[in-house]
Amino acid sequence: MTSTVIPPTVVHKYWQAALWLALFTIFYNLAEGGVSVYFGVQDETLTLFGFGLDSFIEVMSGLGILAMVLRIRRNPDTPRSQFERTALRVTGAAFYLLAVGLAVTAVYNLFTAHKPTTTLPGLIISLISIAMMWALVQGKRRVGRALNSAPILADANCTLVCIYMSIVLLIASVTYQLTGFGFVDSLGAVGLIYFSINEGRESFEKAAGLAACCDDDEACEAHET
Repeated sequence: MTSTVIPPTVVHKYWQAALWLALFTIFYNLAEGGVSVYFGVQDETLTLFGFGLDSFIEVMSGLGILAMVLRIRRNPDTPRSQFERTALRVTGAAFYLLAVGLAVTAVYNLFTAHKPTTTLPGLIISLISIAMMWALVQGKRRVGRALNSAPILADANCTLVCIYMSIVLLIASVTYQLTGFGFVDSLGAVGLIYFSINEGRESFEKAAGLAACCDDDEACEAHET
């Protein structure tokens, strides 16, 4: 990625935008997690409940991102702080625990032929989440490119995972509403398990300094230039 010289006032504006994007991500995930867990429990929908727990885990990750933005704003060349590494390890462990919990519950639901009361809230929440996360991805990419910041570009790409998980929730919710097949909810949970394991692994790799790009070629190229 080629860098361009931009005025300090514009740089300040973009760093402010990066800060607000990080804060918005945290507060949005808090709200999304609370609503999702509530309806997941009320409607006995495993996929929606797991999606809500994932949103709470993303809050922990978001705190690490916020610390990262504040750090690289002051000095882009400094390594990850102890707080950032701890946040990544806690996030990684939480993702693994979520995967295990979802797996156990999904198997139990399959054996007991459990069915959700309704998946309509999951359908609505997933559509809202897809729209909000896509806006965040675009905003983070714009800021990351303007600042030539590989970490912000990597964070934007990691936000795409939230979109993928929202799509899993959407597919599971719509399919159940159309068919009434109870196993669809457990299959949706399996999709969340897949992404949770991947995110958990990436969090531990980042904490160890082994990964910083979230499989984003553009972010990696920016990091290398």
